[in-house]
Amino acid sequence: MKKILLFMLMISLSVTGQTHRFIYEYHFKTDSTSTEYRKANMVLDINPEDVKFYNYEFVKTDSINKTRGENSAMWDDTPAMIRKKNSNTNSNYILIQNLFIVDTEDQLNWKLSNETKSLGGYTLQKATTKFGGRNWTAWFTKDINLNEGPYKFRGLPGLIFEISDDKDNFKFSLVKSYKLAKTYETREILENFAGQKPVKIPEARLRKMMLDNYNDPLHDFKEHFEKNTDPSARFMVMGIEVKRPEQLKELSDMMQKNIKKNNNPIELDKAIRY
Repeated sequence: MKKILLFMLMISLSVTGQTHRFIYEYHFKTDSTSTEYRKANMVLDINPEDVKFYNYEFVKTDSINKTRGENSAMWDDTPAMIRKKNSNTNSNYILIQNLFIVDTEDQLNWKLSNETKSLGGYTLQKATTKFGGRNWTAWFTKDINLNEGPYKFRGLPGLIFEISDDKDNFKFSLVKSYKLAKTYETREILENFAGQKPVKIPEARLRKMMLDNYNDPLHDFKEHFEKNTDPSARFMVMGIEVKRPEQLKELSDMMQKNIKKNNNPIELDKAIRY
């Protein structure tokens, strides 16, 4: 099956002026000490003018909205970003109560190896790089003349099929590809969230917001809870119903513990020291 899908990939690349969509299976650990992996399918859309990377669940939500005339919103903690073609400047979309954009410059310095392997009829070549405080190994093919790959990994003389870090915390693997007749519109699922347009902020402000969120994770919740005048209203935190103000301290401690436990970002050098 994989060989057929990759053959279709080569066919799709022979047509210009359209979107080339690649689906990567993403395995990752939010807790570096755990043996458990999370898994998600990620979309890499290579458009005529830009490149977009985001969760495939966004596409599913968009399809349901269009089919049923709904306006559902979906977001999670997997990467979401846009960059211009042939650029190392990534616009990262991040949801912390509100949607924000943080621009980052992500130049990668690759070391090419003579080591190769075969996959689906393609010859893949090995390359390594240091990025985000981790050591990465990529496998790419020169047979597909696109210097792109998942997440921020780009700049090799061919498409990246696989990439993983040496601690086995993160791995992207190409599993499927197809062409779209025109550029896929993501304005309602990526560039906006629930009708909310993102605010561009510097990376330093994002770090401060994350620290503030850790120091008082129930800040907004407490305001709503304390101001509530509806006796029938129910308030839930982490699946627990809040009935008394005394519960908030314990729940805040639980949330802080959870934040520290799942503090394993793909760019380790940007991890917040809580």
